[in-house]
Amino acid sequence: MILVFDVGNTNIVLGVYESKKLVNYWRIETDRQKTSDEFGMIIDGLFKYNGLSLKDVEAVVISSVVPNIMYSLKAMSIKYCNKNPIIVGPGIKTGMNIKYDNPRQLGADRIVNAVSAYNKYGGPLIIVDIGTAITFCAVSKQGEYLGGVITPGLKIASEALVNRTAKLPKIEIKKPKKVIGRNTIVSMQSGMIYGYVGLIDYIVQRMKDELEEEVNNVIATGGLSTLISTESKTITKVDKLLTLEGLRILYEMNSNPKK
Repeated sequence: MILVFDVGNTNIVLGVYESKKLVNYWRIETDRQKTSDEFGMIIDGLFKYNGLSLKDVEAVVISSVVPNIMYSLKAMSIKYCNKNPIIVGPGIKTGMNIKYDNPRQLGADRIVNAVSAYNKYGGPLIIVDIGTAITFCAVSKQGEYLGGVITPGLKIASEALVNRTAKLPKIEIKKPKKVIGRNTIVSMQSGMIYGYVGLIDYIVQRMKDELEEEVNNVIATGGLSTLISTESKTITKVDKLLTLEGLRILYEMNSNPKK
């Protein structure tokens, strides 16, 4: 079994693969204070509940945008799985020509998403990862990572409204029936959902205009991708497991067949 971790700012999504088949996956909180033993106990519990054993893990692959959680996850991998993890970052084989000015500045999640989407759907394409931050990535027909866009996500914007205003309340991020809200909560929800739909569609269209190739695939992933995609005019497909699949692909590229 291959254990993969997609570590985001809000949640960690982890999955288990048997060859190319995703056996199971879970979502837990990204808690920067947890020790390796606490992570080990949580993951061991998830495995046992689903009839799995950490002893059967053959490799661990980690993609993270949270540097200060990595020590605990690495130590957990060594202690509980007896494996040194493969970390997505500089030096890892991706099979992709990265055109970023400084490739070392490119987030691990964006690399994984690009590799996964290109392998699954071909290019040219645009990937929109709708999470704590929203990232846009452009990949050419030849599989080149061309660059993209980063913007604050819905939760960040919602928290900013609450923290920087005197009267606006915390809200549940959900789609209201109409754009014109008749109370404060619905008005805020409308601004969050429809405002970000407009933002995403505009940026995707501008990216399409700048690319010299016709782009038919715009793939959305991330925790809020389903919510936004129902209103978007540019998103063509939602793939919630895009990053996990990319981690599996990167493992195959970087594993040593002699071991």
